[in-house]
This record gives sequence, structure tokens and C-alpha cells, in this order.
Amino acid sequence: MGDTRPRMSAREAISLATTPGSFRVLPPPPEKAGADVDGPLTWHGYDAMRSQAACRTGEQEAVVCGTALVGDTRVVLMSFEFGFLGGSLGQRAGDLVESAHVFARHHRLPVVSLIATGGSRMQEGMRALSQLQRVAQQSARTRAEGLPQIAVLRDPCTGGGWATVGAGADVTLALPGAQVGFAGARVRPAGASDGHYTAEAQWSSGAVDALVTPAELRDRLGLWLGLLTRGSTKPAPAPYALGRTDLPTTGWEAVLRARHPSRPRAAEYLDAYFTRRVLISGDRAGGGRDEGVLCGVGEHGGRAIAFVAQQGTDTRPAGYRTATRLVQLAGRLSLPVLTLVDTPGAANDPQAEREGVGGAIAGLFEALATAATPVTTLVIGEGGSGGALALAAVGDTWVTPDSYFSVIAPESAAAILKRPAGDAPDIADAFRLRPQDVVRLGVARGIRGAAGEGATSDVENSSDSALYEAS
Repeated sequence: MGDTRPRMSAREAISLATTPGSFRVLPPPPEKAGADVDGPLTWHGYDAMRSQAACRTGEQEAVVCGTALVGDTRVVLMSFEFGFLGGSLGQRAGDLVESAHVFARHHRLPVVSLIATGGSRMQEGMRALSQLQRVAQQSARTRAEGLPQIAVLRDPCTGGGWATVGAGADVTLALPGAQVGFAGARVRPAGASDGHYTAEAQWSSGAVDALVTPAELRDRLGLWLGLLTRGSTKPAPAPYALGRTDLPTTGWEAVLRARHPSRPRAAEYLDAYFTRRVLISGDRAGGGRDEGVLCGVGEHGGRAIAFVAQQGTDTRPAGYRTATRLVQLAGRLSLPVLTLVDTPGAANDPQAEREGVGGAIAGLFEALATAATPVTTLVIGEGGSGGALALAAVGDTWVTPDSYFSVIAPESAAAILKRPAGDAPDIADAFRLRPQDVVRLGVARGIRGAAGEGATSDVENSSDSALYEAS
């Protein structure tokens, strides 16, 4: 990917992302009196370089900061100008970024960064590099205030700008084809393929949440901001059951019903529950993405609710880590969480072990145990062992009539107990894994009924019908 192709300017990026005419430049912070000629390193010709860059771009620095409307949400916006010394971070750019974050916190506004940068400014040496600490500190303070931060990766996004503003955002979007990576084009290892340093590659590896074309950027940003800025403390209601409403008579019947290919899956539940939703994607740890776990934020009943939904596959380490990331983000932004459990169990192949499946599950257990916002769980299919329990809320877990929850799959239990595979149905009965059994054992609050059913949960009552809860 060459460095000579035309690139989007800071103002063009602002026009793509914001409501036309809404952008207002923030007053710049005072400049340091008596600044050194040619910068802190007295780099010969540095002042002339900056003057030429200003004349060429019409900007006074490598980042333009202001406020704007994106959809219905007012934001603080930082747009990098690559034409100004490669969009590099120096002392003055750090001043502007810090001032923008201070303004955002004072006015309780989310922060959107439109990034196109080659990294730290060489002509300022370590003074420039130290701006990364400064930017990270400001970002952390904004995050601690419960204000969302969204990054949009333009071309290019490399070096410290990627490692702080880009990769450190709550949600990271990228324009297709953009160069994205810690190493810029001129300092990559010999023989390294440019294909490893693209937005698409970062999305595949789990570092970018979504690829967004310029034409859809404004709408996508508006949707994200509209959801992330609507926190509440009220728990998410459990979805209504979409499948069968009669209860299984045996444990093995419960297992077979949960495994039936026509049984409603997570996508159907999410479609029925949310009027609109967005997805985060990736564990931000190099483990990639788990297609079997859907994580994101949606709108239900006029409220924003974060969700994690298993899709009936063995859950991989990346899935658990992405879920952990979502739960932690929900806690910071005061979003209630809904989890949908449906997995035979955690992936246990050699690759999953190398990727740290045990640690990934442990991290999610801890995230749910310490969640800062209420978590609601509905078991919609298979609830296999710790791989399923890791997504279950403590004290607010519900089950559907075509689900089961078990310490382990009956077939695996037969193998562990050195019993014939044909004993699995008897073991399923012994495990008391039917939805009504799970309620009586105190693991679930009740069985979620279909929409319109009027029943109450009463775990003390021996009647199966009394274990339903439809409201």
C-alpha cells in the first residue's frame, strides 16, 4: 500500500462524520511562552516545516478539535490532519488533545476521534513520544467519568496514535483499506506483507469492531452514540420464550429439544427483543473473533441494553474475552446487560488451550461477579458446564422450556463414569437438568413463558406450571 495516494483531510473526515454545519472549533489552549526556536531539539528548519504545513493544509496543527452533532448526539471531535507533518503527535498536538478531553468531561460529552497519523513527531524527540502518556492519561480520566470514546481509523493509522487513541477507544471502527498497525510502512520488518497492516487484518484479529464505509460513517456513528449515551440502572427484562412452551417429561427429552435444529437461536431472540442493535467484535488480545458469540448494544423499550449471546457452538477463548470486554464496557457506561446462554460447552481443543481458554473463562466469571450494572440471563438452549455458567447472572437467571442446564453433557458424564454411551439418557435424568428441575434446585428464578402468558414463579410449589414467569 503506497504512501503517495490522496488521503482524506481532517475537515473532509469531519464532514463525513457529522451533521452538516454543526462543527465548531474549540478555543485552543494558550501556547507556551518563549517556545524554543525549531522546537525542543532545536531541529534545524522545524519551524519552517510547520509553517509550510499550515499553509498547505489550512490547519495550525496535526489535530483539529471541536464540538459537533452526530445524529442526535453532541460530541467532542478530534480529527487528525495527515497533511500536517503526517498527522504526528507533538507537544502542541498533545495540548489540543488534552484540552478536548477536559472540555468533554466538563460538559459530559462523548469523544469521537477520526484518526490519520503516522505516530510521534520525530523533530521533537522524546518530548513528542511522552505525549502518548499524556493522551492515555486523559483518555483514562474520560473513561472513569463514564463517557464513551469511539475511534474511527482512517488512512493511515500507525505508531503511537494507533496504540493510544485508536486501540484504546471503547469502540473502534475503521474505513476499509486503511493502513492500520503499530509499524508504519517505512519501518516494517523486511519482507513483511502490507496485507498484515490493514483495517481488514485488524478486524480479523479482533482489534477492530467493524469496517465502515465513508458513505455509512455518519449513520453508524450516530447509532453507536445514541446507544452508548443512554445508560440506566434498571435490569434488562428476560426475553419471552420463542419456542415450545410445554415442559419436557424426562432429562433426555430436555437435551434433545435443546439440540433440535429448528429450536429458536440467539439471532431470533435478538431480532425479537431489540428494535435496533450494533455489534462489537474481537477480544482486543490478538485472539481474533468468535463467530459463535454475539456481543453488542441494542435498544429495547426505549432503553439501551448491552448483550452477549451464544449461538449454540463451543465457545472459544476470544468469545469469552469479547464478552468480558462488553460487560466491563457496560459497567463503565451504566448499561444493563442481557446474556443468552446456548453452548454445549467451552472449546477444549489444543488451539483453545493454547489461547488460554481457562483464563478467558475465569475473566468472564470475575466480570459478571463484579459487574457494576445489573445482569439478566436467559438460557435458550444448551447450558453445558462451566462454558455456559460463565455467562449466567448470579440470582437473575431464567430458562426456557426447550433448554437444559447441566454440570456436563450426559455423554461426557458417561465417559467419565466409565459407563456405556447408551446410559446417557439415564444420566440425564439423574442430573435433574430439565428447566423445571433447574428452577427447583435454585439455579434459575423461573421458566420464561411466551409473550402473553400470565403465570408466576413459585419454586416452593411442586406444580410445573407454577414455575413459569411471563412478565
